[in-house]
Amino acid sequence: MDTTIDWGKLPFGYYPTDYNVRCEFRNGQWGPIEVSQSDTINIHMAATAIHYGQEIFEGLKAFRGKDGKIRIFRLEDNARRLQESAKGLLMEPVPTEIFREMCLKAVKLNERFIPPYGSGASLYIRPLEIGLSPRIGVKEADEYLFIIMVTPVGPYFKGGFKCTDICIMRNFDRVAPLGTGRWKVGGNYAASMMPTHIAHEKGYSAVLFLDPKEKKYLDECGPANFYAIKDGKYITPKSDSILPSITNMSLMTLAQEMGMEVEQRHITVDELESISEAAACGTAAVCSPVGEIDDLDTGKKYIIAKDRKPGPVTTEFVRRLEAIRHGEEEDTHGWCTIVE
Repeated sequence: MDTTIDWGKLPFGYYPTDYNVRCEFRNGQWGPIEVSQSDTINIHMAATAIHYGQEIFEGLKAFRGKDGKIRIFRLEDNARRLQESAKGLLMEPVPTEIFREMCLKAVKLNERFIPPYGSGASLYIRPLEIGLSPRIGVKEADEYLFIIMVTPVGPYFKGGFKCTDICIMRNFDRVAPLGTGRWKVGGNYAASMMPTHIAHEKGYSAVLFLDPKEKKYLDECGPANFYAIKDGKYITPKSDSILPSITNMSLMTLAQEMGMEVEQRHITVDELESISEAAACGTAAVCSPVGEIDDLDTGKKYIIAKDRKPGPVTTEFVRRLEAIRHGEEEDTHGWCTIVE
């Protein structure tokens, strides 16, 4: 383990590590897996990734457990989601076995950067696939580069696990109604940068986007999925424009195990009046509890947490997920891949 890193002060951001792992698709097949110490990519200036957005990525984490073992959370689910993104952008899907081998190799090679158990930090794994072929006409590439890079990240909540406020604004869309929302592509995040910047300037942590077609239903919460607790049920938006969050999938399973009914459905804005908890959920933060939701267009304020404290359900979700990831509780669903 790297003794020069102050794990307690590690930010949630990029920190250089020793190695990344790469594989190229050329002449109709994936080539050998290669290890690189370079943090740059040599790419043609007319590559489809740059000009036409043929770029997809994933995000997952490795954890050092209570027993000293290293666990990667839901590796194969991330592989499947990357494959779906590739199909959506006419890119070459990375086979699960290559994805798995490269993840394991990247984590092993950078083992000294995996934070110690109990630090609240983890090793963030970023798989990335880009189109390499030079194109001036709009056409998919026939050559691709797949990279897995890793970086140690500190806990998402520097101020501790507490509620933040989010806002609704209708003059921006994250994605088009039948666009790329269901896939993890860089363009979705580019489209959210301006409204997110405005939200931050106004003191909010994120934008709760509405559906891009009718502006009636809740969509994503910044770069994350949204869920709420209503009448003892776990409710979360369902739409073809929403990325299927692996964290959200995990929470729905935990909710059912806790005896809760789970509903994936359209959620109207006015339903926010009758929810008892809400949170954004994703790889980075696990669950980011919401204290208040302000509709900037109508002036309506939805007070979710009157005491400004995370609700009991969200608190238990975080506790259980962290316990599974760190080997403190049995992984009954086989979510963790142990790095031997």
